Amino acid sequence: MKPNMHTALTHEPWNKGKLVGQKAPLKLKDIWAIRVRLQLSNNIRNLALFNLAIDSKLRGCDLVKLRVRDIAHGEQVAPRAIVMQQKTQRPVQFEITEQTRESLATWIRYKQLRADDFIFSSRIHASLVTARPVPSRSLG
Repeated sequence: MKPNMHTALTHEPWNKGKLVGQKAPLKLKDIWAIRVRLQLSNNIRNLALFNLAIDSKLRGCDLVKLRVRDIAHGEQVAPRAIVMQQKTQRPVQFEITEQTRESLATWIRYKQLRADDFIFSSRIHASLVTARPVPSRSLG
């Protein structure tokens, strides 16, 4: 029995004509356009988050786990920081630009954050984790 030649010729791959793989990085003009829009809308939190993401190149999960003490000493945001990445368990050092330091300092003052506070807490709930009793298991 011969294979059907017609179906073999008309089969198209699922990704034909689609962009696959890693996305291109943001261009400098795109970064500045986003910054300007965030500044004009007076979106303090998202401006600080965006600026820190650009400077640090950290994953989102690492950014939201940052505490004030990780990037600031007292009232002053440090020009450099070292953070342990969750995925690789390796320390990453990055420089914090002046513009990012200003936006972070504004955010920290606005929210009156202390050293142990998360910089970017949840926008939905004060705390998504609630204390629940742990069921005891009997060995037997």
